[in-house]
Amino acid sequence: MTEQRRKWMFLTKHGHVLVFVHRNPDARVRDIASAVGITERAAQTILSDLEDDGYLRKTKIGRRNTYAVNPRGTFRHPEEAGQRIGDLLNLFEK
Repeated sequence: MTEQRRKWMFLTKHGHVLVFVHRNPDARVRDIASAVGITERAAQTILSDLEDDGYLRKTKIGRRNTYAVNPRGTFRHPEEAGQRIGDLLNLFEK
């Protein structure tokens, strides 16, 4: 009998969205959602969360949005307080 293992990841959905947007600043919400494996509505909510808390800035260009990640933003959990988001994003550079 095989034991089914619970699947988990180190990064949250917010982390996955942030990494994807950092790599693809002109991505559409549909593309972000598909890449991360979430609904478009969830992607929009996460993008709003990240923007509201200063982790990214959204700029409208015509009918499209472009995103800029704030690499100086810091982690929220007390164990990582003071560590910059940019350091994490550097790990995922293509």
